[in-house]
Amino acid sequence: MTIVWKDNLATGINEIDSQHKELFDRINKLFQACHSGRGTQEVMNVMSFLENYVIEHFSCEEKLQLKSNFPNYTAHKKQHEDFKAEISKLKQQLEASADSTTFVIKINNLIVNWLLNHIKKSDKELSQHLKEKV
Repeated sequence: MTIVWKDNLATGINEIDSQHKELFDRINKLFQACHSGRGTQEVMNVMSFLENYVIEHFSCEEKLQLKSNFPNYTAHKKQHEDFKAEISKLKQQLEASADSTTFVIKINNLIVNWLLNHIKKSDKELSQHLKEKV
């Protein structure tokens, strides 16, 4: 399974869209590695990427929100904090288990579903707000 970037996911904010595309690429590398029997190795790479990604990407979004007085900043930030907690929980589960297959399924469910929903709703709302501010 792969996740495909589609134009309807674009926020129109180049920095954010580039970061989202990078996440899609990394998740797809994980799926490809699992399909070819290299899942365990790639899981750790993706986990390290995710830990850094959530800090960098969410910080970028939150700075834009604060700078533009985004009215839903608190709710959007809470979504980010909840996602960071889920990533942390997944990392702990990975470290406690050698079963990368189960972990990949959890990553798929969490990231793909969360990311697509978050981009389509919350990030699009931010994008609209930023466009109105320009």
